[in-house]
Amino acid sequence: MTRKLFVTTALPYANAGFHIGHMMEYIQADTWVRAQRMKGAEVNFVCADDAHGAPIMIAAEKAGKTPQQFVAEVAAGRPAYLNGFHIQFDNWHSTDGPENHELAREIYLALRKNELIDVRTIEQFFDPVKGMFLPDRYIKGECPKCGTLDQYGDNCENCGAVYAPTELKNPYSALSGTTPVLKTSDHYFFRLSDPRCAEFLEQWTQDGKLQPEMANKVKEWLSKEEDGTGGLVDWDISRDAPYFGIEIPDAPGKYFYVWLDAPVGYLASLKNLFAKRGQDYDAYMADPAVEQVHFIGKDIVRFHLLFWPAMLQFSGRKTPNNVYVHGFITVNNGEKMSKSRGTGISPLKYLELGLNAEWLRYYIAAKLNSRVEDIDFNPDDFVARVNSDLIGKYINIASRAAGFLSKRFGGQLSGDVGVEGNALLEGLRVHRAEIERLYEERDFGKVLRETMLLADRVNEYVDQNKPWELAKKEGADAVLQDVCSVCIEAFRLLTIYLKPVLPALAAQVEAFLKVAPFSFEDASASLGAHTIGEYKHLMQRVDPVLLDKLFEAPAAPKVSPGGEDLAPEIKIDDFTKVDLRIAKIVNCEHVEGSDKLLRLTLDVGEEKTRNVFSGIKSAYKPEDLIGKLTVMVANLAPRKMKFGLSEGMVLAASHADEKANPGIFVLEPFPGALPGMRVR
Repeated sequence: MTRKLFVTTALPYANAGFHIGHMMEYIQADTWVRAQRMKGAEVNFVCADDAHGAPIMIAAEKAGKTPQQFVAEVAAGRPAYLNGFHIQFDNWHSTDGPENHELAREIYLALRKNELIDVRTIEQFFDPVKGMFLPDRYIKGECPKCGTLDQYGDNCENCGAVYAPTELKNPYSALSGTTPVLKTSDHYFFRLSDPRCAEFLEQWTQDGKLQPEMANKVKEWLSKEEDGTGGLVDWDISRDAPYFGIEIPDAPGKYFYVWLDAPVGYLASLKNLFAKRGQDYDAYMADPAVEQVHFIGKDIVRFHLLFWPAMLQFSGRKTPNNVYVHGFITVNNGEKMSKSRGTGISPLKYLELGLNAEWLRYYIAAKLNSRVEDIDFNPDDFVARVNSDLIGKYINIASRAAGFLSKRFGGQLSGDVGVEGNALLEGLRVHRAEIERLYEERDFGKVLRETMLLADRVNEYVDQNKPWELAKKEGADAVLQDVCSVCIEAFRLLTIYLKPVLPALAAQVEAFLKVAPFSFEDASASLGAHTIGEYKHLMQRVDPVLLDKLFEAPAAPKVSPGGEDLAPEIKIDDFTKVDLRIAKIVNCEHVEGSDKLLRLTLDVGEEKTRNVFSGIKSAYKPEDLIGKLTVMVANLAPRKMKFGLSEGMVLAASHADEKANPGIFVLEPFPGALPGMRVR
């Protein structure tokens, strides 16, 4: 019976391109999927962009774009990475797609029907300038434990303390700089502490679906102390408007927290794929033979090992058959990746330098196993593994034999290669079952070690039979043809074993040998008296100089006298999109309830004045500004704030570190400028 697999990787957040950690996960999953297909499995391999949440909403606002435009631009850059490293998803979707909206609401309503949703009033920080409740990472202040300044609202990077945002000393909004206020709001909770959830998770996490270290970690999360503390806690699944996400049914102004709808994106991407194919998604997911498999990093295990399976179970859906967790990737013996120090690996820079994508696939696979372990990228080790093993041991087998076959025998392989040759080849074939088992268990490092040991055997055979010497002997043509045929047949077998890791190289070998795409079954028989094509060199050695360039630290950015890095270079067309106008401040007044804002009434040469809120209260008295000329952004979209509508932005200068170098300076043109004049 054909094995049916529904496989996913973690959904990347749609706020930036991929980093090397993403590529490691995709290479791991892609390799496993390719091995399954070579065994005859039917696989649907999907992913999507995680497109919702406050960070994307805020980043889009800063970029002057809608969230949809922002994530679409990020998504447009995905193929360069995926195609570049031969990652072959069947579908790539977005959590902002209609399928995800539909499925997230269905799951929520099923959980509510199952009496697993509570509504509670909570107190949290609110930014009165931005008009929004602040996520923990957008609240800063002094650590309540060690006093370090500018720490986030959930933990201190200096002493490691974990705390609630309300415990911060002198908190301020990272978005506006204003002091947040505490406000109450109704929030929706998934009752993970319900005994039904605990009972289900105790069973689901301990029956072989997880790696042993992950099963043990969940045991810790599930266990309660003698005093009753510990165990599962309920999960806040809602956020208040403004928020970019999926609105909760029957709860206007309330949105699903991004981590609720993000994993639903796995199902939504599959549903989107099936709609394109005209297949029945519901029937497929109802098929008990379908296995649901997730590949994720160890930083997101709590969501995937507690919330996600419980959401699926109690909404009446299939739960994952396996969740495979991997560690992080470090560089040079565990050093954390850092672009500024030149210890980061940019996947696109790797490709732009002309480094072969399959060198990286091979190197990462050589480090991976079934355990939750970090792997280390060492440049010297990278060069040695690729040049000595991949090129020196494997590729050279073909290059040492193909030329003789082409020039002397028209590319014809021997039908029978003799006792010694057959013994060698049979010794390679018997490893097929072990190779398949190791791929299944994700022990790719051992796959490659085993394959290179087999390559050593072949190279010993070559050295013993010396085809270069046979070519010079009279009457040795038949032996030469047999020896070279053994080499090519052995090279074919090794390529079959390596194909999940090196798919592009395998395709070149298939073309060279003039055969159909390899499956593992092809290792069971010989090509026999087959005619191969002309050999062309398959892969170059790594030039260590290119590795040095990969790790070069970027040039130091130009810094303005104000202490802030210059923004990225723009074209004149970008500048002309911003309509700067001279404005006269005809009135200015305090804003009740705000310790940062002033309300400006501006004459911009139009028939009516404009109302603009500006965070300059700490630097100016209202009476000092009335009658002054300034510069404003006149074509900025109006913004609804708690205190009214703001219809533009007044330009002002300040130092990058406003705490160390306080001061705000409103721009003021020379006398003679008139309201409405455009600044060019």
